[in-house]
Amino acid sequence: MDRRRFLQGAVAAPLVTTLGSAAQAQAWPTRNLTMIVAFPPGGQADLAARPVAAALEKILGRSVVVDNRSGAGGMLGNAAAARAEPDGHTMLMALSSMTFLPEAERLYDRRPSYEMEQLVPIARVLADPGVLCVRSDSPYKSLADLVEDAKKRPGQISFSSSGNYGAAHVPFEMFQQAAGIKLLHVPYRGGGPALTAFIGKQVDITAQAPGPITPHVQSGAARLLANWGAKRSAEYPNVPTFIELGYQDVEYYIWAGLFVPRGTPASVISRLRDAMRQVMADKTVTDVFVKAASPPAYMDQPEFAKFVEADAKRLIPVIRKIGRLDEKK
Repeated sequence: MDRRRFLQGAVAAPLVTTLGSAAQAQAWPTRNLTMIVAFPPGGQADLAARPVAAALEKILGRSVVVDNRSGAGGMLGNAAAARAEPDGHTMLMALSSMTFLPEAERLYDRRPSYEMEQLVPIARVLADPGVLCVRSDSPYKSLADLVEDAKKRPGQISFSSSGNYGAAHVPFEMFQQAAGIKLLHVPYRGGGPALTAFIGKQVDITAQAPGPITPHVQSGAARLLANWGAKRSAEYPNVPTFIELGYQDVEYYIWAGLFVPRGTPASVISRLRDAMRQVMADKTVTDVFVKAASPPAYMDQPEFAKFVEADAKRLIPVIRKIGRLDEKK
């Protein structure tokens, strides 16, 4: 990622104002808006998008349609947003995996269908540590139980993910590398299908953000063995972190944030930032997230741009270490 270009585009562009752009902002939006979600319904990105879209409709006075465009672990939807007309009428509610998916494409000597500099961050909405989930009928009562069994049966314990190199695959790879174990990766077309497969007993374990898995924990269908955060979450204080269980470098967050295509007028970006401040201060919206055990983690554009860059720098080396999946033994 070109750090200078990314930060300049994200932070400096909205500060540039002209009479023309001010008039454009006043007129915007001139039609209904689309919020692309690069995954099917039921996952973290969809959880973030729908309350935000509903709140933006009231603020902007136009319908905001959530458009689930799943495929390739998020690549298809992210690329569609990057190529969209940069007029502020197309937005992207993206997950953390967006920052390293282009690097995964380069592992295969393919030209990525988008690059991070094609998208401008607006606001972070959620940022949850992923949690490792087992069903209530699982024999694994602790992470140590899982590791012990995995060492006895390499490649036989299956886990579902939202797709190759996606937001659930990468944390499991970090865990496997640290624990010296081999699990069986079963990729799906998003976090929702990965969760459905887990609940339906098609796989043994999964990684999820707290929001989507919480109803199944509350119903007694699933339990949590560990979380990928730096500290225990307030929502699940009894679930230990990988770090405290001895895996010092195993830390991962599934964040969701709003982006627009680069080239979107600075005045429109400024208005959208203002709208997102109102959205994330709206108790109707934040209560939805809190109830889903995924509390809001709002960041405005300057802070969010720096966060995205730092997260990419930390995780891209993990992607390179995973390497080409079809060459792994």
